[in-house]
Amino acid sequence: MGTPVQGTTTRRSQGPWRLMWAKLRADRAAMLGLWVLGFLYLGAVFAPFLAPHHFGTQVRERNWHPPQLFDVHFFHEGEFKGPFVYETARENLVLAEYQTTEQVAEIDFFVRGDAYTFLGVETNLHLFGRRDGQPLFLFGADQYGRDIYSRVLYGGRISLSVGLLGILISMTLGMLIGGIAGYFGGRVDFVLMRLVELILALPGLYLILTVRQAFGQDMPSSQTYLIIVLVLAFIGWAGNARVIRGMVLSLKEHEYVTAAEALGLPKLAIIVRHILPNTLSFVIVTATLAVPYYILGEVALSFLGVGIQEPEASWGNMLRDAQNVSYLTDYKWVVTPGFFIFLAVMAFNFLGDGLRDAADPRALEKGGR
Repeated sequence: MGTPVQGTTTRRSQGPWRLMWAKLRADRAAMLGLWVLGFLYLGAVFAPFLAPHHFGTQVRERNWHPPQLFDVHFFHEGEFKGPFVYETARENLVLAEYQTTEQVAEIDFFVRGDAYTFLGVETNLHLFGRRDGQPLFLFGADQYGRDIYSRVLYGGRISLSVGLLGILISMTLGMLIGGIAGYFGGRVDFVLMRLVELILALPGLYLILTVRQAFGQDMPSSQTYLIIVLVLAFIGWAGNARVIRGMVLSLKEHEYVTAAEALGLPKLAIIVRHILPNTLSFVIVTATLAVPYYILGEVALSFLGVGIQEPEASWGNMLRDAQNVSYLTDYKWVVTPGFFIFLAVMAFNFLGDGLRDAADPRALEKGGR
């Protein structure tokens, strides 16, 4: 008998999930999207520490301060100073014109600033900030003198979490209802599919606007956030349920389902433990591709003024300043949140496309041979 060459492995020993991960890693665009999303979500989670200021901190006398990100220097008159920016002086109070001076404002790491609570611990430690305690505007300031960089980090907490929470709810509902409809069939299938068609017929944007107005404009942003998530998830689960139902109709004819039924397992247990896990590859891909829909939904609602309200920060309500043509012309940095929206949506699309290719059964079968 021949012996296998030492140091080699056969693909037959790899399961479908390992093959899927190996194929995903080979997709550079998908991995780029995964890394970008990792950085964005880490930035959102650790926003209070990474941001030099609280999202609501106002420095009115510094409103519309230009961005200082590309004005960070390390050498002053040939001498190494570490990271610093040159102090600016306001020349025109009405037009918000600033003049750069020769005064050095050094940037330190692990500085004390605005207090915040993280994981139940109250602290005022920030990753970086100016040594003299004055504001640092890497991405510029808005009309109230609030740091846009800090607000982008805090805003990511809302705009990015809406997608994950919404897709978690909608996918759970879609899998459960689609699985029940496909497995039981008959009248159960008929009733549930008519319900799906009814949900699909509802205009999502108008439904959210109606629900939002019904609760009034004085609603706290936390409650507004929950309404947006729940309504988006309520609309989104129907399409997933229809696809899952079609997959379950095929899966329930397999031998392992017949064996589970012969053993007397409860029907719901068969659906949840034996049938639905075999739809996970589709669910993961669909969820990744659907998250941008939820992000853009929150952005659109906040942009229209019926989503997250000031002074809370979200990428959508931060873009409302861009509706003013004069702001957009004179203070171009107001569109900075739009760049992060574009980045997040494209990253999810790249990752979703890569997962779709990696989860292709024909590709996995070919790779396992």
